[in-house]
Amino acid sequence: MVIVGWNARRYLELCLESLAAAPPDRSMEVLVVDNASTDGTAELIETKFPWVKLIKSKENLGFSRGNNLAIRQCLGRYIALVNPDVIVLPGCLDALADFMDQHPKVGDVGPRVLNPDMTLQSSCRRFPTLWNNFCSAAGLSTLFANMRAFAGEHMFFFLHDRTMSVDVIVGCFSMIRREAFDAVGLLDENLFMYGDDVDWCRRCWNAGWEVSFYPGARAIHDRGKITAPYPVRFALAQQRSVLYYWSKHHGFWGVLGIRSIMLFHHILRYSIAAALSLARRKGDPGREVKKQVSSACLRALISESIP
Repeated sequence: MVIVGWNARRYLELCLESLAAAPPDRSMEVLVVDNASTDGTAELIETKFPWVKLIKSKENLGFSRGNNLAIRQCLGRYIALVNPDVIVLPGCLDALADFMDQHPKVGDVGPRVLNPDMTLQSSCRRFPTLWNNFCSAAGLSTLFANMRAFAGEHMFFFLHDRTMSVDVIVGCFSMIRREAFDAVGLLDENLFMYGDDVDWCRRCWNAGWEVSFYPGARAIHDRGKITAPYPVRFALAQQRSVLYYWSKHHGFWGVLGIRSIMLFHHILRYSIAAALSLARRKGDPGREVKKQVSSACLRALISESIP
């Protein structure tokens, strides 16, 4: 198992405690890459979890480079890439490994992912298209979340109640066959954060490997809490990753289309947030954050040339 963390001490502690409390029946190695955290993450692991192989980076390598650094050192047949804000429930790793044993054509499999209150968290995606991105930008995916035609990349219409081949398994938790890494390659290090899962799953399918969702394994993901203190920083990182992905897989016209949709989305979002602020006068922190994020993303879109 590989976990990459940056200033996520408390979440990483809970993740490792869940592994210690209910270790899998199979042999397991855990590699943690600490991306130059300043919150005492490395010291915590060294004192409390000596069974973890800690890789201390002197700089923040990002998600893809951090994972690749550890993947190169892994010895197992299957490599689970797990976010630090995940709780691994008992039996999860064994169930995923058993599934891989039984389905040799599957290169990547993901478990049923739950929110901390044990409600379902969507962990399956469709490959991005201009249409499903427009549905998200225009709010159609919110209004018609359960309709396949308007649901955007998210698969909210899928109940996550059965095994299914999917385009993309969300990168918070996936188990990948070593042979698939050998055939497909590692994560694209041009993607500092976000988009690496979509890119890798596309390459996985292109190389002849299947990507599957398996509800017989379960994990909890406390989504968004680590990035919440830095909304602008991570929104810009996500936007850069999306533009890079479209440049890599869809070329000039694809980038032009997705950039236009992004402009539309952020102008619409900023305008609505600004109008609500004026109408209600009293400041709402949530609206102000949306304005800051959309303003920063718009400036980046306008100032940067199309890659």
